[in-house]
Amino acid sequence: MTDKTAFIEFLLAQNVLKFGEFTLKSGRLSPYFFNLGEVSHGAAYATLGQAYADALIAAEFDCDVLFGPAYKGIPIAVATGIALAERGVDVGVAYNRKEAKAHGEGGQLVGAALTGRVVLIDDVLTSGKAIREALALLEDTDVEIAGAIIAMDRQEVAAAGEMEQGRTAVASLAEELSAPVISIATMQDLIDYLDRPAGASGADTQDGILPRMRHYQAEYCVL
Repeated sequence: MTDKTAFIEFLLAQNVLKFGEFTLKSGRLSPYFFNLGEVSHGAAYATLGQAYADALIAAEFDCDVLFGPAYKGIPIAVATGIALAERGVDVGVAYNRKEAKAHGEGGQLVGAALTGRVVLIDDVLTSGKAIREALALLEDTDVEIAGAIIAMDRQEVAAAGEMEQGRTAVASLAEELSAPVISIATMQDLIDYLDRPAGASGADTQDGILPRMRHYQAEYCVL
């Protein structure tokens, strides 16, 4: 699935994307909300994994391991690994626990051995906290970060009082990683989708949302 329209319609069908009025952690009143946790069935995860695999292949990431930060990144990384395997590309999958396990194998890292080139897999970057927590755990491993893939880039600048004010979370993380951060879709893609010609499937189902999306973009986002 490389078509952005098909991906957005998949997100809408899964109730991942909602339109309305949502107060974000930053305090901003957003006209849309994104929650990839709404994906909860095997067929939907298969579709999601294919979308991430498409993005990884299109970005020409050469990687040995997919790493899914806890918690939402874990099933996405697994689904992506399966999608790649179906194409004859076999890579390891690893993830972290939020708290270290004190018995059994112990530790916070689970899955494939963390060596070689690693691609980070997550849902959406707001502050990038989950990925940064995972990076701290990877500091003592023998890995090279090849890049990161997310489903949605909100393209928002940091809120007042936050670090990196005036820059998007994606831009800040890419600089920190010294590697690209690829998004399957962006807020601009959502606006383009809603602005499709009248009569196009799904284009006119959200009455009045397009002006509010554009207003929010002008106030808080950079392209």
